[in-house]
Amino acid sequence: MTQSIFQLQQGSQPLLISMPHNGIEIPDDIRQTMTAAGLNVADTDWDLDRLYAFAKALGAYVIVPTYSRYVIDLNRSPDGANLYPGADSTELCPTTNFQRQPLYKTDMQPSEAEIRRRVATFWQPYHQAVADTLAEIQKIHGKALLLEAHSICSEVPRFFDGQLPDFNFGTNQGKSCSQALHQQLERMDFSPYSQVIDGRFKGGYITRAYANLDKHIETVQLELSQRTYMNEALDGDTVQVSTYNETKAQQVIPQLRMMVQSFLDYMSDNHHSHRSNSNCSSSGVSQ
Repeated sequence: MTQSIFQLQQGSQPLLISMPHNGIEIPDDIRQTMTAAGLNVADTDWDLDRLYAFAKALGAYVIVPTYSRYVIDLNRSPDGANLYPGADSTELCPTTNFQRQPLYKTDMQPSEAEIRRRVATFWQPYHQAVADTLAEIQKIHGKALLLEAHSICSEVPRFFDGQLPDFNFGTNQGKSCSQALHQQLERMDFSPYSQVIDGRFKGGYITRAYANLDKHIETVQLELSQRTYMNEALDGDTVQVSTYNETKAQQVIPQLRMMVQSFLDYMSDNHHSHRSNSNCSSSGVSQ
C-alpha cells in the first residue's frame, strides 16, 4: 500500500524535491461522496513532475504523491492548525475548492474518524518518507536541502488580491534556511519573470516542520505561478481546469533548472564546512 501512496526517485545529491500537491487520484470510496467540483481536482499543482523532469539527471531525490490534495492536504499539520492564523485557508481534508465550491455532496463531508483514517493511510506514509529521506541525505552528506515545489493559479481572490508574482519563495521569514542561502535566493535573477521572497506564501507545513538548521537541514518553498507554464482557467463561476502550455513551459524550465543547479552549487560549496561541523558535534565539541 505504501508504494502506491507516493513515488520516490532516489538521488545522489543532498537535495530532496517534494511535490505534495501534484497528485490527482481519488480512491473510489471517496469519489462516491464528492461533487463534480471535487472530482475535477482543479486546485492541483499541475504537471510539476513534468516541469522538474530534469532534476533526475542533476542527482536530486524527488518525491511525488499519487493522491489529490482533496483527499488530504499533505502540506497541512495533521492537527489541522491554520498555517496563516486569521487568513482564509483550506483544511487538512478540504471541503471547498479555491472558488469556495463544495467538494462533497450534502452531508457527506469527512467525519473526524475519516480524517484520522486519511492521516494514517495517506499523510503519514508520505511524511515518513520525507523524514527518512532527509535523514539519509544528512547522514551521507552531512546536510540536506528540501525544496518544496508548488504551483498555483496567478489569480485566486480567496487568498490574495490581484495577480501573484511568478516566482514566490517561502523561507518562513528566513527561519527555514541559512542566511547564506537566503542571500543566494535574493541574488537569483529570474527575469523576465517577477519574483518575491516571503510574500503571500511564506512556506507551508512541510517547509516549517522539516527545517533543522542545527542539523544543517534547510528548507525552501517555491510557489510558481501557473501563468508561467499553463493556459489558466480563471473563471471562478464554472468548474474548469487549466491546461499545459508547451511553449510557456519550455521558457520557464531553464529558469527552474538554473535555480536547482544554484541550490546544488550552494550545497557543494558548503559541503566541507558542514561536514566539519558535523564531525565536531559528534566528537562532543560544542558549536
